[in-house]
Amino acid sequence: MKKKTEDPNIWQDTKKFNQILKEINIEENIIKKITEIKKNIDDNLEFVELLNEDFNKEEFDELKNMVKDFYIEFEKFELESAFNEENDKNNAILTIKPGAGGTESQDWALMLLRMYIRWAERNNFEVKILDQINGEEAGIKSATINIIGNYAYGCLKGESGVHRLVRISPFDSNKRRHTSFAAVSVLPEIDDNIEIEIKPEELKIETFRASGAGGQYVNKTESAVRITHIPTGIVVSCQMERSQHKNRETALKILKSRLYQKKLEEKQKEKEQFQKEKKKIEWGSQIRSYILHPYNLVKDHRTGYETSNVKAVLDGEIDEFIKSYILNKK
Repeated sequence: MKKKTEDPNIWQDTKKFNQILKEINIEENIIKKITEIKKNIDDNLEFVELLNEDFNKEEFDELKNMVKDFYIEFEKFELESAFNEENDKNNAILTIKPGAGGTESQDWALMLLRMYIRWAERNNFEVKILDQINGEEAGIKSATINIIGNYAYGCLKGESGVHRLVRISPFDSNKRRHTSFAAVSVLPEIDDNIEIEIKPEELKIETFRASGAGGQYVNKTESAVRITHIPTGIVVSCQMERSQHKNRETALKILKSRLYQKKLEEKQKEKEQFQKEKKKIEWGSQIRSYILHPYNLVKDHRTGYETSNVKAVLDGEIDEFIKSYILNKK
């Protein structure tokens, strides 16, 4: 009896099939949310009619809570409805780099890293630190994290730019006020079915021993990988996996996203948008300011949205800033 052989093309199409399933899942969730919103509206209207006929204070308070919960869910849906760009639904790759200022800016970069990790945790996204280089005294020289979940990139794309901190420096014995800057870059994680040609001969691959202070988000390894794309000069690295193979695979994924982003930028007709990505990490180019002295204020300079609750923002409560940017951009 002749043995039946498997068609190799089936395995070649597995990733494409999984991507289609992901798209279907997203569409099904949208339909589900629309159905839930309609049901909530109908239930609330029915409740109002009953209260009009026979008013009851306890039931009225219950209705207020129901409307409040409905409004929160509707705002989330409104936000997701604004995600209409090709990669909005993708995972995000977020990189933070301090500006000039040594320890001050490096500490600020670490504060931003914590802020985004806390935001991701609050919104049930998975976070993986792909690369982190610690400062000599405090803070970080750079960090790259992968934020995994539906619409992670759509939510965070507006965070790209320079973030400015004003505070009394904990590193200054004279307790003077200091201004620090850090740059945030957010890229979509590119799906495997998008064709980005990377030729092996155009890559310079180096391995080195990973460094880090350890802790909750740092996983020491001796299999770190650094990849340089020779034609563009783009350098990416990953050191957080224990396996050199996994670090290489992740670094290539980051490189693919960087090359895809570069390709999109080259196609853009508006030069102003391209120049925005090239701004220096210095005074006057910030998208958002975080002021801890002489008063408390966080202000987004693009939308005008602001809050005095700096502590909450630095603990990851940045949803209102994200919503304000996305809805103003519609």
